[in-house]
Amino acid sequence: MAHIRILTEAVLRSAVALDLDAIDCVECGFVALAGGGVVMPPILSMAIRPFNGEVDVKTAYVPGIDSFAIKISPGFFDNPKLGLPSTSGLMVLFAARTGMVEALLLDNGYLTDVRTAAAGAVAARHLARPDANTACIIGAGTQAALQLQALCLVRPIERATIWGRDPEKAERTAVRVRDRLGIAVSAAVDAEDAISKADVIVTTTPAATPVLRADWLRPGQHITAMGSDQDHKNELEPACFERADLYVPDRLPQTRALGELRSAIAAGIVAADATFAELGDIITKKAPGRRDADAITIADLTGTGVQDTAIATFARQRAEAGNAGTDFEN
Repeated sequence: MAHIRILTEAVLRSAVALDLDAIDCVECGFVALAGGGVVMPPILSMAIRPFNGEVDVKTAYVPGIDSFAIKISPGFFDNPKLGLPSTSGLMVLFAARTGMVEALLLDNGYLTDVRTAAAGAVAARHLARPDANTACIIGAGTQAALQLQALCLVRPIERATIWGRDPEKAERTAVRVRDRLGIAVSAAVDAEDAISKADVIVTTTPAATPVLRADWLRPGQHITAMGSDQDHKNELEPACFERADLYVPDRLPQTRALGELRSAIAAGIVAADATFAELGDIITKKAPGRRDADAITIADLTGTGVQDTAIATFARQRAEAGNAGTDFEN
């Protein structure tokens, strides 16, 4: 008789925090991806445009990890108008040796939020200047707050601005994050001004037209673009690729199809067959990272199944260590 552990959102929130352990867990996923042997199929993605929604399914088998996760992740971006969160979903863990279901992680998107923010921190840890102390977050939702929280764990951030299309929401997010992190955080009125004064910029929107222009960039900046994960999304003006000294995808085939690279290719700025070292290659020193303090770097994060398997197995281990969750006999 199979035993399946059911882990609710409350259990997972108690077991897994957005901390350095979570960031290290996600970084190990990028390292595994760079090492070869990972089996990671393309994202299964379905747009539900009448309701401004999408559903993504991601998975990966990682050698050395005894389980693999399959994640179902809906994003419905009009939900806040209905009093509902934009994202939800769940993960299922299977035994890598037998394919038997081991656990249901009913996280409602919490683990995706954590691993996405952690990936942003990994990118900043390896690409942003070590002395970067100012940040600009474009977007004012859940991920905006989490990206700033994660960034503060890997860089000495002292001041941050948050810009959103809804100024009142940006102000509420700034107040909430300021109270949580204890640093100077304010809502920005002008995106150009906020971006031009920041050492690290993180874009966290579902925008279909650019929210960051190339002529707003300054030497020494790092940009993490994590909102573009569909073939109609685009946060960075393609000309940003002409300003950048280093472009780093999380997974090159994905960014060609879904990320900011897709828009740069469509604009004729980058060749369709151009190759770039992935983030895992930078982490493992297979490829050089930031050239110098004046370089402009871009990380293009579309989210990978490796991250989901990494955070799901991490969460299950944490929960079991605390004897949390409910066993179901199937």
